[in-house]
Amino acid sequence: MARTLKSDKVLFWATLVLVCVSLVMVYSASAMQAEERYGMQYRYLLKQAAFAVIGLGLLVAAMRIDYHRYRRPEVIWSLLAVVAVALLAVFLFSARNGTYRWITLGIVSFQPSEFAKLAAILFTAALLERRMHRVNEVNYAIVPIGIVTIGLATLIVLEPDYGTAVTIVLVVGAIVFAAGLSYRYLFGAALILLPTAIALVATSAYRRQRVMTFLDPWSDQFGFGFQIVQSFIAVGSGGVLGRGLMAGLQKLYYIPEPHTDFIYAVIGEEFGLLGTTLVLFCFALISWRGLRAALLAPDRFGALLGVGLTMMVGLQALFNMCVVIGLLPTKGIPLPLVSYGGSSLVANLVAMGVLLNISQQASPSAASAAPAAAR
Repeated sequence: MARTLKSDKVLFWATLVLVCVSLVMVYSASAMQAEERYGMQYRYLLKQAAFAVIGLGLLVAAMRIDYHRYRRPEVIWSLLAVVAVALLAVFLFSARNGTYRWITLGIVSFQPSEFAKLAAILFTAALLERRMHRVNEVNYAIVPIGIVTIGLATLIVLEPDYGTAVTIVLVVGAIVFAAGLSYRYLFGAALILLPTAIALVATSAYRRQRVMTFLDPWSDQFGFGFQIVQSFIAVGSGGVLGRGLMAGLQKLYYIPEPHTDFIYAVIGEEFGLLGTTLVLFCFALISWRGLRAALLAPDRFGALLGVGLTMMVGLQALFNMCVVIGLLPTKGIPLPLVSYGGSSLVANLVAMGVLLNISQQASPSAASAAPAAAR
């Protein structure tokens, strides 16, 4: 049981605000397309609301479950096995837009790669808790983590979903870094992974095109650069205060699927700099309070788990917002807690629930010794 019943209210309310933003903006961004495709403008809103209810229910449940239960081997290995089977099973279902990312069961579909992130984080945190004292013995502490992480990332790349695979590798890398791995090993791993990443880009025509589009989107503004150029127009035309809710123009068949990966551009057009700053501020709060919960955790497992879950949400948000304003190539990474998509929303709300449970169990001695800025 947790030592207290007091969770981090700042973390909770920042999460809840983003979920509310999601419901409003998913409807605004999708209503016209949903009306034309299905004759029901609330279709995407209702589905997102249903997953929000499920996700918030799981968040409350995760808040009440002692996070120490997740380090049991039977829990971790069962989760890894289920995720691995699901990542293989996606190839048995029909492709969507040329990718195999979803398992469809009747009217419900989900993305196993979203839950692969949670599995990788739990495995890494649990293993390092037991082997942290010998973290610089690569064969003993790092190789098992590398095998599991690269295995999951490889299955995700085959879908193909390059962005999610990169996210998993970076999040696991952040946990290992927090555990105290020597810089020379991290630098060595980067030297190995960088050529691999370059090779994956060089051997794929659409990835090469994404990089070229990133370097000069205006050179093919009506072709491969169309989406990012329309995103620029949306964000730029929003100004400081925006055009107003439902008044955006770029979502009207200019930005493809505006309720998914480029919903931040719709927020920028309709609510301007004020709206995008509010969303950015909420993610900054989540990152701050998540790392604070990790810092004050009563044990190594809680600390490493907190770092991983915080980085999972923070890195995805950073990548998505950077893509929308042209600072990174398009990756297909949704804006966590905001973009349309049940799997992403549920997985991230579960992560927030676990973080809130960690915050409940903050070590009294660590809390009293923490700098005032961290409180």
